[in-house]
Amino acid sequence: QVQLVESGGGLAQPGGSLRLSCAASGSIFRIYPMGWYREVPGKQRELVATVTSGGSTFYADSVKGRFAISRDNAKNTVYLQMNSLKPEDTAVYYCNTHPPAIVTPGYWGQGTQVTVSS
Repeated sequence: QVQLVESGGGLAQPGGSLRLSCAASGSIFRIYPMGWYREVPGKQRELVATVTSGGSTFYADSVKGRFAISRDNAKNTVYLQMNSLKPEDTAVYYCNTHPPAIVTPGYWGQGTQVTVSS
């Protein structure tokens, strides 16, 4: 059973930091680019960052210079280091393949809530 489990969210102050983790079941995820996505109620889910199996990265303009995506293939885990957080970063964050749901069509994990507020 393919499974993605996100963790590490919480409440942070503006300017603060959080580190998200995504544990993927099954080594199959090692061959795929992985991404972090975020969703705010009433808005479409958006791509935040991606990392290829070889470590090449891409960032949305809104997070460039503040967020860093990485992966540990030996642990089947993807990370998102979020620094200089802003209130507009508040969202539920999900990880998935990029493009999403390649392994299991339509599948998304439960996500992890990030709230940035003073």
